[in-house]
Amino acid sequence: MKNIRAMLATVGRIAAPYFRSEDKWAGRGLLSAVVVIELLLVAIDVLVNQWQNRFYRSIQDYNWDSFVTEIWIFVGLASAFVTLAVYKLYLNQWLQIRWRQWLTKHYLGEWLHGATHYRMQLSGEAADNPDQRMTEDVKTFVEQTLALGLGLLSSVVTLFSFIVILWGLSNAAPMHISGVDLAIPGYLVWGALIYAILGTALTHWIGSPLVNLNFEQQRYEADFRFNLVRVRENSEQIALLKGEGAERTRLLQRFGAVVGNWYAIMSRTKRVTGFQASYSQAAVIFPYVLVAPAYFAKKIQLGDMMQTGSAFSSVQGALSYFVTAYRSIAEWRAVVARLDGFEMSIASGAQRPTQAEAITIAPADGGREISLDQLLVKLPNGTPLVTADDFTIRASERLLVTGPSGSGKSTLFRAIAGIWPFGKGKVAIPGKAKLMMLPQRPYFPVGPLHDAIAYPAERDAFQPAQIRDALVAVGLPKLAERLDEDGHWNRMLSLGEQQRLGMARALLHAPDYLFLDEATASLDEPSEGRLYRLIEEKLPATTVVSIGHRSTLQAFHDRNVTLVRDGDVHVVQAVGEPASSEAR
Repeated sequence: MKNIRAMLATVGRIAAPYFRSEDKWAGRGLLSAVVVIELLLVAIDVLVNQWQNRFYRSIQDYNWDSFVTEIWIFVGLASAFVTLAVYKLYLNQWLQIRWRQWLTKHYLGEWLHGATHYRMQLSGEAADNPDQRMTEDVKTFVEQTLALGLGLLSSVVTLFSFIVILWGLSNAAPMHISGVDLAIPGYLVWGALIYAILGTALTHWIGSPLVNLNFEQQRYEADFRFNLVRVRENSEQIALLKGEGAERTRLLQRFGAVVGNWYAIMSRTKRVTGFQASYSQAAVIFPYVLVAPAYFAKKIQLGDMMQTGSAFSSVQGALSYFVTAYRSIAEWRAVVARLDGFEMSIASGAQRPTQAEAITIAPADGGREISLDQLLVKLPNGTPLVTADDFTIRASERLLVTGPSGSGKSTLFRAIAGIWPFGKGKVAIPGKAKLMMLPQRPYFPVGPLHDAIAYPAERDAFQPAQIRDALVAVGLPKLAERLDEDGHWNRMLSLGEQQRLGMARALLHAPDYLFLDEATASLDEPSEGRLYRLIEEKLPATTVVSIGHRSTLQAFHDRNVTLVRDGDVHVVQAVGEPASSEAR
């Protein structure tokens, strides 16, 4: 019961926000309509049960007029049933897509808020494959929550509706054994209850491992799909290294986990299905076995017997809801667990910068400089990496950052950008300053080239003429006529062309601070020099901070700082100045 309450609390936490959102009235209205239709369908089942009694009595009594009347009554009930069933499905699907749309937008907003998606990866959070969480898991959660919820509602209402009928039939058809009537009030109800309890207990005992097996299956499937995408994205490097054999082996190993877990699901499902099928088949004959002695003793008529069988089936079916829906419930619980883990991971990533042990990003007190105050940058495992104290990046200067590989230069950039929370200290940035980080491999979204260069701004932020001028300036005149062409530009262009395209983006956005993390390393030195002179010409007021290893870069920078090892950390130190332990 504790596990059930915890799971229902989790479901409520995931589901309830939609019905309190801006789309709440549409959601509540559709849900209410579906619930009302479900209740009406149960009412029709009750009327059909009563109709069966009259119909079979008319057959037993050879009453033609009554038989014809009951046929027309059935036509009316069947027409109403079909109409309600159609609109139940239609409104249910309408509610599904609205709920799924809102939930997907909600998760996308939380995941892409600030740098939460990045911090989740750094922290090694449990939410693997967020793409699956926001596609398959959200879709399955919405569909199965509605299906199982409405199924449970229907079962409860059916139970109470038919218990009254079955109790009355128990009195009308007393248990008859060896010519003796046994007065057991509601014995048919008790028979259905005992039958359902035994079936539910045995089903849970047989099928409980399916919850974890379904959870693992989703994880293995997502992991296999993710690695297939990685191979596709890195196909050039794999081909150059002739790594197809190694990739095939690794992918088959991951698919082996999919297959192995699937065999375990097959084995467990076979047992559950075998029991469910036996249980369902026995339920067909069980009520007639109970009531047949009374019928053959001529205590009841054929119509009463058929109505009893139908009512017993309805009660037994309602009580056996968890037996028949067990596999769906197992899959649903796995999906709930995955979405719960995703939400917890998002919350952890979002709260990481607000914790006591975190780097603080604050507005500067006047001036146009970026200042680092008692800054200590750490790795996610807590190992100190880089430290800087009372260090200033002055406005409009050109600053070159050097240091050995692995000393933390790129991580220092990430801390200044506000996406690296591990550490302590303060980074003060002018309030309205625009920062742009250009890494060695820039990112371009799949789509028109115009949109890829304008990113992250909207398409209409820059006119086509502006983008063409920027492309010509950075040495990509052939791309100037391809602005409306769709493409996967990170795959279609060489790394050198991508770096030129990144520079074109910088020219268009004209940031106050431009951080270049080996952003021209794939270009030859003359081309690199032309791009730096272009920045000086086009962005004279922009502060440029570069990471690079070429000595030729010093000619394009006013100041040079290096990361020098001092004990366990690297200290930011101006070239020519002695290392100071106070800088730590």
